[in-house]
Amino acid sequence: MTIAARKDIGLDPANSSVVPLNRKAAKVLAFTPPKSRRPDVGALLTKVATAVIPPLVTLGLLLMIWQILCAKPGATLPAPSVVWTEAKDLILQPFFNYGSQDIGLGWRVLVSLQRVLIGFGLAAVVGVMLGTLIGQSIWAMRGLDPIFQVLRTVPPLAWLPIALAAFRDSQPSAIFVIFITSIWPIIINTAVGIRNIPQDYRNVALVLRLNAFEFFIKVMIPAAAPYIFTGLRIGIGLSWLAIVAAEMLTGGVGIGFFIWDAWNSSRLPDIVVALVYIGIVGFVLDKIVSLIGRIATRGVAAN
Repeated sequence: MTIAARKDIGLDPANSSVVPLNRKAAKVLAFTPPKSRRPDVGALLTKVATAVIPPLVTLGLLLMIWQILCAKPGATLPAPSVVWTEAKDLILQPFFNYGSQDIGLGWRVLVSLQRVLIGFGLAAVVGVMLGTLIGQSIWAMRGLDPIFQVLRTVPPLAWLPIALAAFRDSQPSAIFVIFITSIWPIIINTAVGIRNIPQDYRNVALVLRLNAFEFFIKVMIPAAAPYIFTGLRIGIGLSWLAIVAAEMLTGGVGIGFFIWDAWNSSRLPDIVVALVYIGIVGFVLDKIVSLIGRIATRGVAAN
């Protein structure tokens, strides 16, 4: 047998017979390591640009229109260039402190936020508890809902004289105004959420023999969480509105009193800067509650 012929045959060690070799099976398969998953920088930049560029363009157009309308002689409102010139220190240095009332807007916002967190925190706890109790009774819902609908339409400042007469102090009065303003949407939304719990959930709880506390923690709160967080988002917005209005009359060092004091001193640029601070803080508070709601409800709560 020639060497050329032996290239196509092989020797079987079991029976020493000649068998043909399978060239295709004898090929060595090359192992290609998996490619590392790198973040798509282009897609990320596109997403960021889509979220950032339209608001910036809109803001630029609004500032340009504002500048054109208020820069002409006889305008009663300050143009953006005037606001920047006269209130630059409030914009660039939000945390300066030169005395009891000569402080930056950052410190004033923190004082107002402290009152908001206390009043809104109390409203959240009491509102969820009352809403849960009311939502379990159709008669309580029918009897109390009209009263709640009437009380929630009362403006925040209308509660302030009652609070001052009851507490005789501006600090608890402002907290009470926040509490009484923000509690109604929390109660109403929680009660609606409890009423809309599917009957299947209740049947499962009966089969598992859950007690009242276990049913409240494991069934009622998770099922009604989207409604509850909707009420909390409305409540935090009303709380921020209420504290600004209340501080205009109760005084102190909050952002509301700063606006009132600036108006009495004819410092319109300072008022414009304070309004920007109020809007940004209110936006951030809403997004924080929305984020907590998405985490707690696994994305079910509305954005």
